[in-house]
Amino acid sequence: MATVPASTRPVPVYALAGIRLFNGAAGLLAPEMLIRRFDPDRDPPSPAAIYAFRLFGIRTILLGLDLLTHGGARLRDDVSEGILIHGSDTVTAATLGLRGQVSPRTAFLTTFISAVNTALAISASVSLANSRKDRRK
Repeated sequence: MATVPASTRPVPVYALAGIRLFNGAAGLLAPEMLIRRFDPDRDPPSPAAIYAFRLFGIRTILLGLDLLTHGGARLRDDVSEGILIHGSDTVTAATLGLRGQVSPRTAFLTTFISAVNTALAISASVSLANSRKDRRK
């Protein structure tokens, strides 16, 4: 297998960064829209929910930017942490659905999106580990 230049990243890293940037921007800039998906009967949305979506929105944007700006061991650490972050999101979304705290449709979509992010983080981690092994050969 050819050695991957240090300046390039595996496709899953770019995909995960793009998803994080998009979702983070939505949480930061349009929290009410996202809240209505979780709690359509509450109008206006809870100020605490708006705060939480904005808080996690900026966090998610920064995590996405990390994937695009960090390299080497720092990037590998960022991706490894992503497995825990997105895995936790997946479990939380599924739990909300199983407990009936969100609609089945919302539970499915949020669990699916979080699971895709988890899979991308795992794939990115494996890709980075493989490219590192290839460079040592």
